[in-house]
Amino acid sequence: MISAEDFLRSNPVRIQAADSAELAASVIDGSEAVSDVDSGHGHLVHGQGRKRTAPRRGGFGSRGTLGEGPENPQDADACREAALCLLDAAPRSSGEMFERLERKGYAGSTIADVVNGLIRSGLIDDEQYARSMVRYCLSRHLGERGTVREMMGRGVDRSLASRVASEAAEDGEFVESAYELGRVVARRTQGMEREKRLRRLWSAGGRKGHDPSLIRQVAADLFRAGDDDDM
Repeated sequence: MISAEDFLRSNPVRIQAADSAELAASVIDGSEAVSDVDSGHGHLVHGQGRKRTAPRRGGFGSRGTLGEGPENPQDADACREAALCLLDAAPRSSGEMFERLERKGYAGSTIADVVNGLIRSGLIDDEQYARSMVRYCLSRHLGERGTVREMMGRGVDRSLASRVASEAAEDGEFVESAYELGRVVARRTQGMEREKRLRRLWSAGGRKGHDPSLIRQVAADLFRAGDDDDM
């Protein structure tokens, strides 16, 4: 079982910040090793190097208002009950669950025991959570970089986030996502000058974390000079 110290080092508390309109343009640097638990269904993070990221409110795994702290921070039963309530509200990664319970005031060693128990029972499954996050990000027309950042912002280990996003990229998922984004921009900018439409596309593609070469391809296919047909 992972110690509380290792869990804290690999899952640092993220600083809460105001909501942003979209994802930032760059991906967080750093790497971590991931070891599987229970035949690869749950993941415990080992090592250091993760930078703190600001949590986002709303959407997948929405964060609510936290109440007062527990009477006994080492009460494992109360901590487990709090964790189950959080899971009942929305799926969580192990990293996000640890953070949420810590913000509620529970002791690190108690949280580690509870989260590890939830992983062993299959109630927390980082692999499954990450794959669900990919589908969620694709529904918002995000690119590969944007998807990795979104998953990391939800407590998914960078190595796991990069791997599942890479698998989606190999299947062409982000190409379709970029073209769908392009079609949305084309419809919304119908009647504008081509240069202005292209700026809107590049701006949206950057915010969504798409590869520039892919946005260039979308621009060439959907925003041809003199072609004002509906997309």
